[in-house]
Order: sequence, then C-alpha cells, then structure tokens
Amino acid sequence: MRPLMAYLVAALAGSTMAVQGAFNAILGNRVGSFQASFIVHVIGTVLLGMILLLGPGYASLGKIKEGPWYALLGGPLNVLIIWGVLSSVGRLGVAPATTAILFAQISTALLLDLAGLAGARISFTPLKALGAALFGLGAWLLLRQ
Repeated sequence: MRPLMAYLVAALAGSTMAVQGAFNAILGNRVGSFQASFIVHVIGTVLLGMILLLGPGYASLGKIKEGPWYALLGGPLNVLIIWGVLSSVGRLGVAPATTAILFAQISTALLLDLAGLAGARISFTPLKALGAALFGLGAWLLLRQ
C-alpha cells in the first residue's frame, strides 16, 4: 500500500472510530456497557467470519503459530477499547472522549515507535518533541472546562 493510501485508510479509520463510539454509546446507554461491547464483538466476529469465508485470506489463518504470543493480545485489548470508548463517549461526549483517547493513543504510539515494537523504529528529534508537546497542549485546551 502506498503511503498516501495508508494515510487515507488511517483517516477513514479515525473517522469511523468517532462514529462507532457514538453508536456504541447509544447502544451502551440502552443495554449496558459490557452488554453493548459483547453485541458489537459478536456482530463484528460474524461479519469478519463471512468475509474470511467468502474472500481471500482464509488459508493464511494457519500462520497464527508463526508470530509471537503477545501478538494475540490485540483481541483482549479490543474488548477494553470498545468498552472504554462506549463508556467514555456516553458520559463525556464524542469530542472530549475522542480527544482524551487520541492523546493517550498518540503518546503510547510514540513510545512504541521509539522502541521499535511494531517493526518501524523512529528517532526522537526536537521537532517530534515539539509536535508531541503542541499536541498535548491542544488536547488540554480542548478538554479543559
């Protein structure tokens, strides 16, 4: 995937996360946060199962043993993500919750990239430090009452 397309896909994911958070919060307010998280995961699992059965990629599931064990922690972490988003959006609103989520996400992502955990290792430069600080200031300005 070309870098521009990867940025567009990332932007699409970010936009849909905000919409998903709103929808999940609505569901969570009706049925409860853990119940809503369960419903969302069941629907997502069924949809992904259908895509895998009908599309390419089903055979590559056998390669699951080739990766490190901790790569499988994405599943349990997704449960925490869905529950955390729908719980916080329902209480704070979409913009404040998303701001807090993005601040924590970008801070953690920066640390992971500095450590090279996902494969791409970045160097920490003064410009990146300034960008992180400005992002933190922007988040603070958006979140302050």
